[in-house]
Amino acid sequence: MRGLKSVFLKSLVRVLTCVAGFSWWPGGVGVARGGGAELPVEVQQLVVGIAQDWDASRGFAQRFERGVGGGDGGGREGWRAVGKPWPVLFGKNGLAWGRGVRGEGEPGLQKVEKDRRAPAGVFALGTVYTYDRELPAGADYPFHTVTAADAWVDDPALPEYNRHVRVEDLAKAPPWFEKQRMRHGDFAYRWLVEIRHNADPPKSGAGSAIFFHLRRGVDRPSAGCTVMGEEDLVRMIRWLRAGKRPHYALLERGEYLAKWRGWGLPRPEAAAGLLR
Repeated sequence: MRGLKSVFLKSLVRVLTCVAGFSWWPGGVGVARGGGAELPVEVQQLVVGIAQDWDASRGFAQRFERGVGGGDGGGREGWRAVGKPWPVLFGKNGLAWGRGVRGEGEPGLQKVEKDRRAPAGVFALGTVYTYDRELPAGADYPFHTVTAADAWVDDPALPEYNRHVRVEDLAKAPPWFEKQRMRHGDFAYRWLVEIRHNADPPKSGAGSAIFFHLRRGVDRPSAGCTVMGEEDLVRMIRWLRAGKRPHYALLERGEYLAKWRGWGLPRPEAAAGLLR
């Protein structure tokens, strides 16, 4: 009897966790958690990226919004497309399953450090890091102006792995700082929109420093980020609102068609431009 009770309680905890599907990251913005549940209704902005296959380094992305009612059926307001799809580039070697709010633990290739693959799954969006003192006109979203003191750690051996670190005294900067610093004067990093892969908490070696940022050329994939032209990136930054809990869903086409309903993503009809 005790054994049955224990099994029941464990099952109940799993169900409640899945139904709740919600946790918090340090910025105070709620993010969805849980392997297969629909995204919570609080998630009202979603960027969807689609690759035609797991090894594809190029694809398309599109913005979606829904009202407070959330959902895609059952009488609740569904996702609607905002603007048309635009071209993006992924990792040079394609995609691999990442560690986000959906997709962690899926069977198949898993994202690891320096594999040159973009993490697949659904991820909360975090801070915008920029060289500028302010975001583009019309934007209203949390941002941080990157200085000579800022770093993002991509060394799995360091305890600060996959975290933003600010060095208070550059004269006493740690030995790893020079290779990890964020301000390089590189035009592609003028705006970095944080994609919170492997973030809550970071797992050593599972991949780091994943962002939306400017592409270096129309035929130059990234090392694992999702990159695009300046007009498209600025339009996205202007659209983002922290109160709408923006997320990013990046999936291979077949996985999207298999998972959209269970994960509460836009209907294939609404995302037809991405799935062509």
